[in-house]
Amino acid sequence: MSAVAEMRITLAGAERVVAAGTTAGQALDADGKTVIAARVNGELRDLAAPLSEGDAVEPVEIGSDDGRAILRHSTAHVMAQAVQELFPEAKLGIGPPVENGFYYDFDVPAPFTPEDLKRIEKRMREIVKQGQLFERRPVTDEQAREELAAEPYKLELITLKGGADDEAGVEVGGGQLTIYDNVDAKSGDLRWKDLCRGPHLPTTRDIPAFKLMRSGGAYWRGSEKNPQLQRIYGTAWESREKQDEYLKLLEEAEKRDHRKLGAELDLFSFPSEIGGGLAVWHPKGGLVRRVMEEYSRQRHEQAGYEFVVTPHLAKSTLFETSGHLQWYADGMYPPMEMEGATYYPKPMNCPFHITIFKARGKSYRELPLRMFELGTVYRFEKSGVLHGLTRARGFTQDDAHIFVAPEQLAGELTSLLSFVLGLLRDYGLTEFEAELATRPEKYVGEPDQWDEATAALKHALDEVGIPYVVAEGEGAFYAPKIDVHIRDAIGRRWQLSTLQVDLQLPQRFDIEYQAADGSRRRPYMIHRALFGSVERFFAILLEHYAGALPPWLAPVQVVGIPISDAHIPHLEEVAARLRGHGVRVEIDTADDRMQKKIRNAQKAKVPFMLLAGDEDVSKGAVSFRYRSGEQKNGVPIDEAVAEIVKAVEERVQI
Repeated sequence: MSAVAEMRITLAGAERVVAAGTTAGQALDADGKTVIAARVNGELRDLAAPLSEGDAVEPVEIGSDDGRAILRHSTAHVMAQAVQELFPEAKLGIGPPVENGFYYDFDVPAPFTPEDLKRIEKRMREIVKQGQLFERRPVTDEQAREELAAEPYKLELITLKGGADDEAGVEVGGGQLTIYDNVDAKSGDLRWKDLCRGPHLPTTRDIPAFKLMRSGGAYWRGSEKNPQLQRIYGTAWESREKQDEYLKLLEEAEKRDHRKLGAELDLFSFPSEIGGGLAVWHPKGGLVRRVMEEYSRQRHEQAGYEFVVTPHLAKSTLFETSGHLQWYADGMYPPMEMEGATYYPKPMNCPFHITIFKARGKSYRELPLRMFELGTVYRFEKSGVLHGLTRARGFTQDDAHIFVAPEQLAGELTSLLSFVLGLLRDYGLTEFEAELATRPEKYVGEPDQWDEATAALKHALDEVGIPYVVAEGEGAFYAPKIDVHIRDAIGRRWQLSTLQVDLQLPQRFDIEYQAADGSRRRPYMIHRALFGSVERFFAILLEHYAGALPPWLAPVQVVGIPISDAHIPHLEEVAARLRGHGVRVEIDTADDRMQKKIRNAQKAKVPFMLLAGDEDVSKGAVSFRYRSGEQKNGVPIDEAVAEIVKAVEERVQI
């Protein structure tokens, strides 16, 4: 009797001896419910993948980020199978996992209807119940073309496999193609197949919870030059409880949608005759925006920034020097030809600020030089990605560019990051996370400069004490950066502020300063966007507060509500005192009953209501009502005024 061949592997950091041919699932003793895949030598693999001598194996749990992505990708395959069983003419596009869910694109004669989605979801549940196996099979290009001859989009991906992106489901860089078969667990019969890298769950029965959400149009490979396909979106989770939590979050997010609140509160709109992605601000929205901008200007002034103003367009030569025409031309508005020159609306403010730096010679004594502008920029975003104020075509950036001597870099970044967090806290945001994005594989500049800039950014994060992760290789090709993320009132994560050490623009524009020894040296340049854009930050705040902005930001801070017209003069006197302190107050003199006036004020999310009747007038008092519904009667006018003024001045978050 011959001895069983053995091999050594590393399992969760410990060396183990296993039989030759052992799979990742066997080594991990995985049931496909909790541990649903493996990471072998750093790469995600199916549990059925056989191991080799020396492999390092780690479990991938279904509730982890990788596990959820695998679950959602597997569910996308089930959805595509269901679609082709119900709509045999459907041609397959791609079906990747995305944040909180998945989608799959199909070429079909007519758009999917809500009834279609119900039928597809029902068929998916039947496929899940069958427990079909996901089986991986390597194929040659020729085999893949033969097997998928009826799928024109898959054939295109096979042709493009040397440069297709991850969502295409083929190996990047011309690697091995693989097909995943959905196989009947009992008979072994093939039920469906797709070109895919994987990995996948062991079986369809291992999908715990899913739901189809909606459908819509999407251009093949994101280009308007290509056919428009029909995209079905879904979500999938490791448990029904997690899915229910997510669906409740979506319900709450829908209530807080800034586009809906903007219309209800009469703050802004997007008139069709102006164009997509271009907002107009109504009086109340414009007032809130002015308060935000004025407070930001005040804080910047206190922090030593100098204010600049630059044009909305410039000659093409400026953007040629900066590189924007090389890197961002597709996102810029078309040029205008005037007087023999070509002009572009500006997509960014940074090259303009550099021209200000260059306008006269600079000394080391002037550094750090902090320039700040509320500068409006224009980017021609595709119509499919426009989303209210959070993704617009015209928006105002609170843009700062700081020019420093190399030895000032670390200290200035620490100061800047502290300033960013302090100002965000003033707006009621308190939960921060950050990412440090480092040098990518393809980059410009010298490695030692990258190392110096990255070390300075890391120093700032460590000094300030904000939790962060290192996003290896995620920096722009010209600079490393810090991205600050916040979490809003319902736990959603928003990328907000950015600090970026630019290694290239100072060189491209050949800017210098005179050092203490009289030599000419090149400064470092820091890009710092705090809000990102005023519009997007406004939208985030509106959703964070569900429209109930804190008193200092509310367009109307106080509404006076008389019980009858005879009580209006009393409230006008109170209003005059409040206006003397800069408080924004209105008196509701409409013919409505008091209760309706209260409802109107609550619907408008006014922070404070001051009610007055005969007893209030006789006592020199008011009834003080909060938008929460709480009410205090007989409050002396002095106390009511003092409480409101304090809440506004101290930026109380109620």
